[in-house]
Amino acid sequence: MELYLDSANLKEIEGAFKLGILDGLTTTPTFMQREGVMDVDGTIKKLSKIVPILQIEALGETAEEITKETHRLLKLGLNPKKTVFKIPVSLEGIRACKMLNEEGLMVNIHLVYTLQQAYMAMHAGATYVCPLVGRLQDQGHDALDLVEKCVKAIKEYSYKTKVMFSSVRHIEHVRNAVTLGVHAITVPYKILVSLTENNFTTVGIQQFVRDTKLTTTKVGDLIRKTNPLVSAETKLIDALIKMTNYGFGAITVINKNGSVRGIFTDGDLRRQLSLKDKNILLKSLDKFDYKPLISVEYDDLLGVAVQLFKETKVDTILVTKKGKPVGMLDIQDMESY
Repeated sequence: MELYLDSANLKEIEGAFKLGILDGLTTTPTFMQREGVMDVDGTIKKLSKIVPILQIEALGETAEEITKETHRLLKLGLNPKKTVFKIPVSLEGIRACKMLNEEGLMVNIHLVYTLQQAYMAMHAGATYVCPLVGRLQDQGHDALDLVEKCVKAIKEYSYKTKVMFSSVRHIEHVRNAVTLGVHAITVPYKILVSLTENNFTTVGIQQFVRDTKLTTTKVGDLIRKTNPLVSAETKLIDALIKMTNYGFGAITVINKNGSVRGIFTDGDLRRQLSLKDKNILLKSLDKFDYKPLISVEYDDLLGVAVQLFKETKVDTILVTKKGKPVGMLDIQDMESY
C-alpha cells in the first residue's frame, strides 16, 4: 500500500520525507490557502523537487480547460512521470481524465462519494480514485463499505486504477485502509507521526534501555564528583554543615589511618536527636556506633548497585576504588533505573 502525506506545510513535508518511507505528497488549494501560500506555482515547483510523486490540483470547467491547466503546470518544469493531476469527479472531469490518460499522464479522480462516481473514474483510466472517507462518515454514510466496493470492482473488472483512501481523521482509518486492501492512503502529518506509537511499545523500550544501562554502565559513571568525607574527630554539628554543603543526606567518616569508620546519615541524626542529649551536636563522630558498611566498587556495573539497594533497603551506598572511598551512591541517583 502506497503511503502519501497530505499537506502543504513545508516544514511538515521536509520533516516527513526525511523518514524515507513516503511514496509521495498530495496537496490541495485549500491546504495552500490555509498555510498562507501566496506563490502557488513557486511552491509547486519547490515541492516537486522534494517529493518522489507530487499530486496537485488541475481545475477547469471543461475538459479542455482542465487539460490546458495540466499542460501549464507541466511547463513549470514538472516531471510528467512524477506528477499526478487531481481532478474532481464530474462528466467534464472524467472526459479530461480520458484525454490525459491517452497522453500518458497520471490522474487522480477525487472528491468521490459514490460507487458510480468511482466506476466512471476507473472506466476513464484514472490512475487513482479517491473516496473521502472522513467526510462521508461525517455525513453519516458507510464510507468503508464504499471503499470496499471500489477495491472489489477493480479486482472484478481488472481495472488498473488504484483506490486511494483519503480524508483520514484518525489512526483507525489507517488500520481500516490496510484491512480493506486499498492500494494507497494519504494521511495528515499528525496521523503519520503517530502510526508507530503504542503504550506497550513505549514501556518495552524503556525497559530495554534501563536493562542495557544496568548491564553496560559502571557505578563510577553515575556517582557525583563530590566525595563527602570527614574525619572521625569532626564534631557532629560540623559534619552536618558539610553534609548540607555537599548536598548529601550522608557523609563518610574516616579514621586517622584512612580506613572507613562508617557512614553517618540523616537517619542516624534523627535517631540521636530522639535521645534528647543536649550535647549531642558537640560530640565527635568517633563517639557513635555505625552499621556494617555497605559498599560497591567503582568499576561494578549499575546492576550490582541496584541489587544492593533492593537487598539492604538503605538509601546510600559507599563507593570504593581499590578499597578507598571515592564517593557515595544515593538511591535518588538511581530513580531512572
